[in-house]
Amino acid sequence: MAGSGEVARHWRYGELPGVDLLRARYVRKTFVRHTHEHFVIAAIADGVEVFHHGGGDVSAGAGALALVNPDTTHTGRAGVPEGWRYGAVYPSPEVVGAIAAETTSLRGTPGFVRPVLDDPYAVGLVHQVLRAADEGNALAADTLLRVAVTRLLRLNGGALPQREVRSAGARVAVRARAVLEERMVEPPTLEGLAGELGVGPFSLLRAFRDVYGMPPHAWLTDARVRRARRLLDAGTVPSEAAVAVGFTDQPHLNRHFARIVGVPPGAYQRERKNVQDAGGPLLLRS
Repeated sequence: MAGSGEVARHWRYGELPGVDLLRARYVRKTFVRHTHEHFVIAAIADGVEVFHHGGGDVSAGAGALALVNPDTTHTGRAGVPEGWRYGAVYPSPEVVGAIAAETTSLRGTPGFVRPVLDDPYAVGLVHQVLRAADEGNALAADTLLRVAVTRLLRLNGGALPQREVRSAGARVAVRARAVLEERMVEPPTLEGLAGELGVGPFSLLRAFRDVYGMPPHAWLTDARVRRARRLLDAGTVPSEAAVAVGFTDQPHLNRHFARIVGVPPGAYQRERKNVQDAGGPLLLRS
């Protein structure tokens, strides 16, 4: 890959409701442990991405796709010195569910079985979706997205397992998450939260990690960024969104937002405001 600069564009196309789009090249970027509300379908064009998924590291190189189901903890970093270049679509569970119901025989909640799939044809389809969105070609973008998702579900699809909350530890973790969601701006300490739930701090920590794949403080940061995204989508300026979700100031939001979403909140919001813009693509320094 020529050049050493990192560039990224994270945007939406109005004719693809429920789908986020990304085109990026990263070299030194490291994505911290986080989750997405949508599916991740990342098509690697050059280089190698390494990401932690399901208890270990996996790699996706050129011609492969990194596939992550909603609410699944994962990371991301370069697997080679030159980094990786990729395009990604993030369809909502509702979008994927509707496509699966029409075009596959999957039962239950559909998802991906393996986190990496070598399929250059599907990689090409994802990049064609992004190109069609750039060009304002709604018919092509919608068609190609449906073809890509159908292909991936047929090659690598299955019913997602339901998260068990039967054990006492799992029930405690679910209650802890509810408290953190409700008191996101002024959360309790680990000891205070454990005391409210009637358990020890380390028992709570273990239970939370078992259920959500990360400790409570990391989950809270991830949840704050999610809520900040919704506020930015609604037009709240980044400085106000930062305080509204519990960050101390905008630089605090900027740091965590870029480590999870891949672009700064200001750049993210500008693309949201230009969702109906039919102009050519703009890649922003990440």
